[in-house]
Amino acid sequence: MKPLRHILTLGDLDVEELKTILKIAEELKADFKRGIRPKRLDGKVLGLIFEKMSLRTRVSFEAGMAHLGGGSMLLEERHIGLGSRESIPDVSRVLSSMVDCISFRAKKHETVCEFAKYSSVPVINALTDKAHPCQALADMMTIKEEFGTFEDVKIAWIGDSNNVAASLVEASAMLGCQIAVSSPKGHEFSDEEIRALTAQRQPGFKLARIEDPSEAVRGARVVYTDVWVSMGQEAEEKERLEKFRPYQVNAELMGLARTEAIFMHCLPARRGLEVTDEVIDSPKSRVVEEAANRMHAQKGLLVWLLEN
Repeated sequence: MKPLRHILTLGDLDVEELKTILKIAEELKADFKRGIRPKRLDGKVLGLIFEKMSLRTRVSFEAGMAHLGGGSMLLEERHIGLGSRESIPDVSRVLSSMVDCISFRAKKHETVCEFAKYSSVPVINALTDKAHPCQALADMMTIKEEFGTFEDVKIAWIGDSNNVAASLVEASAMLGCQIAVSSPKGHEFSDEEIRALTAQRQPGFKLARIEDPSEAVRGARVVYTDVWVSMGQEAEEKERLEKFRPYQVNAELMGLARTEAIFMHCLPARRGLEVTDEVIDSPKSRVVEEAANRMHAQKGLLVWLLEN
């Protein structure tokens, strides 16, 4: 039996484990494209706790478990009253006695950390305000499919230094990519955050923090952005829209990247704000492939965690 593992950030993996998960994901995707769905998790059950709305995360986990021969069940906040109707330790202890793994999308990272402390089965962070490790797995899988390698790949992150960006920086460090993070003042990563995210940096990794998005995208093979106002930040919307306007990814900005550059976005997108239609609907866009890879990447993670 494998020891109990929780994946709350990519830092809970070492570099070789991360590469193994991506390799399993690639193999499972190849099987899927041939119409083969090996029942590697036959009889296993995944519990899904969602405090926030979800399309890609929920469907990718549920479909993925079905492909692998297992089952899943959705538990929304209104169903269990986490922290109000029942304490986090009680819910964690009870639920983990009935399922084989738990995927938790939470408003606060601390909630998932506390939940994992009392769980007797693996807990996967399906998004918190601090990290989105499952998204980063799919992102790196998409980049590897596009370029065949992580060497000589520069990613330009344009916009808020948020949870998605944090996991992308962490993945880039672990896999030896270059990344330039371009955020307005007051929305950049702190030195302390960067040190934590790059603790497992590998040869080839380079990080630049560049305020000017035009400078950040020069030489980039991947241009990546996200919404300027995430769930829970609605009160800041007016101020954020003003600050982030110069960070829109449009045709002019994409034109400064390398000719083979692709566009990525974790979705959902607010078209006309962080990205224009001419970019997100262009031949350079890989947002659909990226979203589809959520399922394959998470299947790789689930198999790695649960298969004995």
